[in-house]
Amino acid sequence: MDAGAARRRPQEVMSGRFKQDPPSSASSDSGGEETATTRQMEDEESTTDIGEMEGSHPTSPRPPSAGPPPQTPTQGALRSPRSRRQRTTSQSQPSRSREPILRGRRRTIYTAGRPPWYDCQGQLVEPFVIGVCGGSASGKTTVARKIIEELDVPWVTLLSLDSFYKVLSEKQHEEAARNEYNFDHPDAFDFELVAKTLVRLKEGKKVEVPIYNFVTHRRETKTKTMYGANVIIFEGILAFYSPDVLKLLDMKVFVDTDSDERLVRRLQRDIAERGRELDGVLKQYFKFVKPAFDYYIAPSMVHADIIVPRGGENEVAINLIAQNVMTQLQQRGFKLREKLANANFGIARPNSLHLLPSTPQIRGLHTFIRNKDTPRDEFIFYSKRLIRLVIEHALTLLPFTQDVTVETPQGIPYEGKRIATEKICGVSILRAGETMENALCEVLKDVRIGKILIQTNLDTGEPELYYLRLPKDIKDYHIFLMDATVATGAAAIMAIRVLLDHEVTEEHISLCSLLMTEQGVHNIAYAFPKVRIVTTAVDPCVNEKFYIVPGIGNFGDRYFGTEPSDQ
Repeated sequence: MDAGAARRRPQEVMSGRFKQDPPSSASSDSGGEETATTRQMEDEESTTDIGEMEGSHPTSPRPPSAGPPPQTPTQGALRSPRSRRQRTTSQSQPSRSREPILRGRRRTIYTAGRPPWYDCQGQLVEPFVIGVCGGSASGKTTVARKIIEELDVPWVTLLSLDSFYKVLSEKQHEEAARNEYNFDHPDAFDFELVAKTLVRLKEGKKVEVPIYNFVTHRRETKTKTMYGANVIIFEGILAFYSPDVLKLLDMKVFVDTDSDERLVRRLQRDIAERGRELDGVLKQYFKFVKPAFDYYIAPSMVHADIIVPRGGENEVAINLIAQNVMTQLQQRGFKLREKLANANFGIARPNSLHLLPSTPQIRGLHTFIRNKDTPRDEFIFYSKRLIRLVIEHALTLLPFTQDVTVETPQGIPYEGKRIATEKICGVSILRAGETMENALCEVLKDVRIGKILIQTNLDTGEPELYYLRLPKDIKDYHIFLMDATVATGAAAIMAIRVLLDHEVTEEHISLCSLLMTEQGVHNIAYAFPKVRIVTTAVDPCVNEKFYIVPGIGNFGDRYFGTEPSDQ
């Protein structure tokens, strides 16, 4: 786009005990506003809404474990015959105080974007992972939520151990029906899957988190997609039990609440709110919950960096945690766009650049779209012609390796070629990239279209990711990534990073644009040398406002007729 798109003994620290600081882990061009209408994806495609808000996904019949009142069970859910502690579901949510969300019937769009999570070379910076452990009804979820509020960081993922219960066998189902299955024992959880999920989240990859049905004790056929986190909070009664999980945590918090208080909370919840009998609640507590705490949960306190007495009431300890996390995040922060604009490269253009020949036709079309006096209807007409040429040229770069023989109407065989893959997907960087979708659909029958919304933060000048909608199986496709103009390459680099996080291979990405700058081309090629870059022209530089020079102005404004008034 055109514009600046080993561990030490715990020490007493106030109300919380704090250990050594955890080690630091390794860490658009102006995006226009999304248009009012967006193409509906096919049923088998999934919406990956980054940093999804609480309650925007199917809720478990078990409400959150600790402190605050439980969530209302999903309408029509069956009641379990057994008294259970409250549960939480895995979710991603932005800071509550900012409410950066717009909800629609089929999609969620965020008004606080995700800043770059990679460096100028496109390499990932790992998110900060906090583990929160404690007994049942100790206030783990309350602590996790207050940490989120105190941080005021837009993209925080809350991952709950309760999502990773194992599927029960028939015998175990019968035990559960008689309230004789121990859901608080380590064997009840799939820690191998927990570790794999955390590893992928730390790698910046998209993950599919199970949705566990606590009535049927089975995993739902659908899963919860998670992608995008600056901070990951993993909470559960046995969050510190698995060594493989423990080593993935950058900070470990143990919520230490008096056992009498925890029992009172369970009694209040299960009797007053769940309609359980007193004898049943006490039987369950002394048979399963208390032994699990004594044998498995309490001993894990030795791993904690911070011990929080009194749970969510301990504001001093929560503030201490937030300050430490913010320090870690600041050390990982980046200022990308200015670095991209001032990076120095050699004169030779990269081999990954595929520039259309500067024919008289190409120069003639550029004359029309670069002219500031060209009427909007003519600007659209000639832009579409150029876009079609770019798409056609990008298609010629795909492998046509399949030899085929067809018979002509005259009965004579013809030796021809067929493209090696029919799996091609267009992904537009909104909004200017959306103007290129029609050309792609005209030359490729039934092509699938994805969308990524990237906008520039007016305070920081950095690109931020707001929204994406991609096919669920996008990793199997060749991608035409479309953006009308590329200045510093900041938006394109972010979009490519999103595709790589969704396991698209770098060599399967073609970046298609009408106009780029030398700096943008070099920045993209340096970060992702296997990405094909296709454009009709390359201008020399950007100005102090990150506009292409000489350029064509703001392409999106000129195309959609949203140029600011002279008055």
